[in-house]
Amino acid sequence: TRYMWDPSVTVMSMGFCSHLFVIVTGVRHVSGIEIYTAKEVEAVNGTNVKLKCTFSSTQPLSAKSVTVSWNFRSINSATDESVFYYHEAPYPPQTGRFKDRAVWSGDIMRRDVSITLHDVPPTFNGTYICQVRNPPDVHGSNGEIILKVVKKATISEIGILAAAVGGACGVILILLGIFVAVKYYRRKHMSTDIEMRPREHVWKDPTVW
Repeated sequence: TRYMWDPSVTVMSMGFCSHLFVIVTGVRHVSGIEIYTAKEVEAVNGTNVKLKCTFSSTQPLSAKSVTVSWNFRSINSATDESVFYYHEAPYPPQTGRFKDRAVWSGDIMRRDVSITLHDVPPTFNGTYICQVRNPPDVHGSNGEIILKVVKKATISEIGILAAAVGGACGVILILLGIFVAVKYYRRKHMSTDIEMRPREHVWKDPTVW
């Protein structure tokens, strides 16, 4: 009689053996990826900002094994929006607010999965989620960065600030000039009084030569 190999039987056998190992030893190995990001990043409106994200994995790395996903959650929304995707090659967004704005700035072999956002507007305020998978390392928490886009100082604001600083310096110079002038006047007045003061008459005995 010829027997045919049934893959399902093999899978069931492997599953049974693994469960038996857990029951007997009480140990179950779970790999996990560690993600490292800044908690908060600030950028000026209209500038470029790099969202730094690095990771560590217990499994060997290769350009084909690692998958990276960047998502965005705005301040007033509970849903996530795709920002960037990487697997063997970068896949920037083709639609949405991040089109032509999100570019790859990482290096998989250096465990760097950072991206850069160009010309950030206020609508980019929110939380950016960095997710990395390196099978069988698929467990672990994601990295989250809160981006705050601040208003760029206008020309009028810079002018007001410069005028305030210049005015303060001018007042200091005026006060310093008054102080020097008063001190100089007092010295000159004292020297004039000494010169104009008459000498006291000293009596001399005419019999003494």
